[in-house]
Amino acid sequence: MKYDDQMKNRVKRIEGQLRGILKMMEENKDCKDVVTQLSASRTGIDRTIGLIVSSNLVECVREANEQGQDADELVKQAVNLLVKSR
Repeated sequence: MKYDDQMKNRVKRIEGQLRGILKMMEENKDCKDVVTQLSASRTGIDRTIGLIVSSNLVECVREANEQGQDADELVKQAVNLLVKSR
């Protein structure tokens, strides 16, 4: 699978958030603020996982259809990946 710039930029943004959280912790910032930022990072990770899985699924289903294969198993695998990530 190819990871496009949008996916990479999402991960870079999350990386920046995590660095910011670490700085907040080193500066003994308020617990609520740290948890809020951790939650935002988790949401970013969850959305990135969804984007990657859905992009890969579209690619795999397209290939399966071109080869005359049933894509049901691919869909099940994608759903399982999403469930495991939660």
